[in-house]
Amino acid sequence: MSMMQAARLHEIGGRFVVDQIPVPTPGPHDVLVKVAASGIIPNLKNVTTHFPEWYPFLPLPQLPAIFGLDTAGTGAAVGCAVTAFAPGDRVYVNPGIGCGECGHCREGDAPRCQAYTFMGYFGFGAGSQQVFKRYPYAGYGEYMTAHGNNLVRLPDCLSFAQATRFGYLGTAYAAIRKSALRPSQSVLILGASGTLGVGAALLALAFGASRVIVAARDRQALERLQAIDPKRVIAVPIGEQSIHQQVRALLPDGVDVMLDTLGAKAPTELSVDAMQAVTRGGRIVQIGGVAGPIPIDPHPFMCAQLQYIGSLWFSTREGEEMASMVESGILDLSHLEARAYALEQLNEALDDIQAQGNGFTNFHILHR
Repeated sequence: MSMMQAARLHEIGGRFVVDQIPVPTPGPHDVLVKVAASGIIPNLKNVTTHFPEWYPFLPLPQLPAIFGLDTAGTGAAVGCAVTAFAPGDRVYVNPGIGCGECGHCREGDAPRCQAYTFMGYFGFGAGSQQVFKRYPYAGYGEYMTAHGNNLVRLPDCLSFAQATRFGYLGTAYAAIRKSALRPSQSVLILGASGTLGVGAALLALAFGASRVIVAARDRQALERLQAIDPKRVIAVPIGEQSIHQQVRALLPDGVDVMLDTLGAKAPTELSVDAMQAVTRGGRIVQIGGVAGPIPIDPHPFMCAQLQYIGSLWFSTREGEEMASMVESGILDLSHLEARAYALEQLNEALDDIQAQGNGFTNFHILHR
């Protein structure tokens, strides 16, 4: 097969157009992946419409471009230097990639690379354009290339559709690891009803947290989260009383860990409120990217030995660990509800996820 379909963006603020383009050829260290499913990114419309104005320091690929962040499929061909994967292997593509040459990349810590880039999404520095040129293909095409180091082997019990949630799950997974959460400890998830928050709750349970306090405005979502494990999941509705007062009424000493999954549109006052629910020596991990400065008084942070940590994405090794957790039954993804669209319905899917999206529904493109 020499040609394939790909949904491409031709202009900022425009709609995606399905084009016929050549199937890519994998480089020596690459794998050609036949895409089975790719996640619908809730924030993609903002990225392709407003990011050049809002965040000019986060570059987009040169247009026309293929997007599609969370992709799973089957190996179709491998480069001459690839030995770990073979055609037919079921894989998830970790889209986070660096320059491959700096000290951080050589140490396996690509998110610290100045050229770190999400294939099929946006980059984090000036060097990202070179990465986009090397890897211009992504999940909204029938085939894509990816470096072998970016592939997570999927067990048979993990569907391609479920794997399209690995980006959000992995973001929460890496944050929990950085938080040093131990079994029997407590965690507060701020913004728990969203795509990132629901995944964080599932992972916190899998990590053995004794109390998973979920804070959100959506009462129905809070009830669904509580139903997963009524003994350990505690709902804190946002809007009636301050978050930290509700949490302290439940746990007077506060929570050991707080995961802030609020998105850019959320008011920073919610973050400041929730931070007051963290116990002495506790850790606050930012993974949602709430917009605007958050005031931090250094003296109380010093005296209470609090830590405020930023965490970006996850490593391929962490993706492998998540796949093993699913295979063993530790991580249960059955609570996610699949909602599939054909590639030609991408624009419709992007409209639907903004109007109807919730943390439990797994919007994705399913390739024929």
